[in-house]
Amino acid sequence: MANYLEFEKPLAEIESKAEELRAMARASEEMDIEDEATALDKKAADMLAELYKDLTPWRKCQVARHPDRPHCKDYIEALFNEYTPLAGDRNFADDHAVMGGLARLGDTPVVVIGLEKGHDTKSRIERNFGMARPEGYRKAIRLMELADKFGLPIITLVDTPGAYPGKGAEERGQSEAIARSTEKCLQVKVPLVSVIIGEGGSGGAVAFATANRLLMLEHSVYSVISPEGCASILWKDAEKMREAAEALRLTAQDLKQLGVADVIVKEPAGGAQRNKQAAIANVGKALEATLKQLSKKKPAALVKDRRDKFLSIGSKGLAA
Repeated sequence: MANYLEFEKPLAEIESKAEELRAMARASEEMDIEDEATALDKKAADMLAELYKDLTPWRKCQVARHPDRPHCKDYIEALFNEYTPLAGDRNFADDHAVMGGLARLGDTPVVVIGLEKGHDTKSRIERNFGMARPEGYRKAIRLMELADKFGLPIITLVDTPGAYPGKGAEERGQSEAIARSTEKCLQVKVPLVSVIIGEGGSGGAVAFATANRLLMLEHSVYSVISPEGCASILWKDAEKMREAAEALRLTAQDLKQLGVADVIVKEPAGGAQRNKQAAIANVGKALEATLKQLSKKKPAALVKDRRDKFLSIGSKGLAA
């Protein structure tokens, strides 16, 4: 794996040594180092399991932000058939941070909407690092209305540090667009399932994730503010982000206990970035099971279910 996180440096040394031995063996047929390389592989696997056995909230933030994690585009390409992208908010522009359209999950026609961060410098700039502008939220509203009109379940894939805070976004009504997108999530009469696939930051994530069921990957995070932003406000020191991450209760495990998240989707050993195909497959299975469960509910029951869920948040796990 090309990108190692700070706490993975000891693991990087072992894996690089194993690769060096194999490179030497490839260069010289007389060398037989497979036993040594295999021993290093086992040591690395044991260390990986130990590192990820009990991650701190801050380390989970680092994993959730890992550049090699599968992004929205990867999930759409792997899980959905007949994906037809729909562009623009019919008002100002097309926001490339938000992608969405008509698709099929297995045999089920759906509308899928997601926040895409990009995978290299060019695509990250094009996608604005997954930070949506007002036109992105208005595009999401348009797609949700389309889904509601034709009775199609909605799936949202969330991976964003938050809404774009630029001057132009504020001038075009960023807060109003976020509020209306959140409102639309509460109003639609079709099943709405959201998956936090990486980072769910601030109201920019809430506007996509006010769903009947919220699924979170095992090492994803979801919070009202980033740990760095929280530390800057409370302690006047962004370096206190570790303490802030603890206080925010932003992990999937904490949020499941508090009643915010409904399902935790297991990630492969070492996080989704180490085995993208397995992580995506796990999300696909969880989505199919959740949609099957929600398909039995009538429109009025879906709306009530969603409203009751959000009105009850905070009443669970408060003693923890």
